[in-house]
Amino acid sequence: MIGTSGDGKAQDFGIGTVLSDTEIGATLNAYARPLLQAGGLQPGSVAINMVVDDSMNAFATQGNNIYFHTGLLLRAKNANEVIGVMAHEIGHIAGGHVVMVASDTAGPTAITLLAALLGLAAGIASGNPEVGMALLMGGQRAAIGEYLSFSRGQESRADQFALKALADSHQSAKGLHDFFERLSGEERLITSNQDPYVRTHPLNRDRMATIDAAMQSSPFTAQALDPELERQHRRMLAKLFAFLKPQITTLQRYPESDKSIEGRYARAIAYYRRGQFDQALPLVDGLLTDAPQDPYFWQIKGDMQLSRSHVEEAIEAYREAIKFLPNAPEILTALAHASVESGKPEYAPEAQAALRSALAIDPENPGAWDMLARSYAQSDNTGMSAYAAAERAILLGQFGDVARYSNQAEKLLAKDTPTWYRLQDIKVLAQNYLREMRDKRR
Repeated sequence: MIGTSGDGKAQDFGIGTVLSDTEIGATLNAYARPLLQAGGLQPGSVAINMVVDDSMNAFATQGNNIYFHTGLLLRAKNANEVIGVMAHEIGHIAGGHVVMVASDTAGPTAITLLAALLGLAAGIASGNPEVGMALLMGGQRAAIGEYLSFSRGQESRADQFALKALADSHQSAKGLHDFFERLSGEERLITSNQDPYVRTHPLNRDRMATIDAAMQSSPFTAQALDPELERQHRRMLAKLFAFLKPQITTLQRYPESDKSIEGRYARAIAYYRRGQFDQALPLVDGLLTDAPQDPYFWQIKGDMQLSRSHVEEAIEAYREAIKFLPNAPEILTALAHASVESGKPEYAPEAQAALRSALAIDPENPGAWDMLARSYAQSDNTGMSAYAAAERAILLGQFGDVARYSNQAEKLLAKDTPTWYRLQDIKVLAQNYLREMRDKRR
């Protein structure tokens, strides 16, 4: 998760880390929404994810997942380029190409690579950005690229979907054209120097000619860039750049002379990552003076205050963020984190309410369940603490802990309640797994 880590310190991210961030997620979903609607797909039916990697790539996997390398997002000239690539990847999902690739690839290698790709999804579902980190590194990363390669016919059909979705949503195909044109010169490079998008999405003159023809006939080719999407795009770039690049590089790209919102945002994050709060906090306070209802500025202020162990100030900042964005699981969990770190039992009811709201939206977040277990322990509710710990353990596959915590919770919780019945399901799952493992050892 971009922002604070489990120990309240700004993170550094390795290649392959799966990132989750409420603000950037909202931007990517805003890009996707009109494309999905134009393609006859339900909003939210496709998950847009980020993977830390400096190369330019994006790919679709089973389960209706699209992964963008951060290198592609950072090198996109504008929102329209990202939208064009996204439309193409949605075309692969709508056309069922990912399923066909998986079914057409046989043998142990296919199983291994599919498991690796599913591991990326596990990194998001588990709430642990480290899960799946190694999956995109080294030789396996190249092998995954080959596994995800589509035929020219499939590429053409995905292009057709993208062009139609862009036209139906009154958007220009220029971004898709410009992105492909930038990559077209790489087809002749040796593989090690190519951006992986070229290898997984083979380009050719016919495809470019089709896009050129569609642009010539579309009334939306010269459509001006959407100012709101461009604003979100600049914010996304500043945030990603500041979190992923060295501080000196960020300060060179966003110097003190840059008084824009995104410039100040990037510098605030760059100083925060180095623990230079005397420079970071005034920048955030200035941003909040200009935009006092911006939940993400309040969130980053809360992250900073929590990192410097100013827990009360962190709680106040997160409360403000939730006031303007009440259904963001990451911010709700951050509020609970600060409340638990305070060590004050009087904050426990608020923390538990926030975590219940977060888990109602995202029930497969072991970090939130862990925080809930700690909060219930602070309020001396041992039964619910053990139940929450069992939920966390089952998400992480720690079935021995599941059995221990569920047995403890069962003795303390009232029978015939929804939580008690859920506990029985958890116990059965753990018992079945442990029985299977014993049988295998015989």
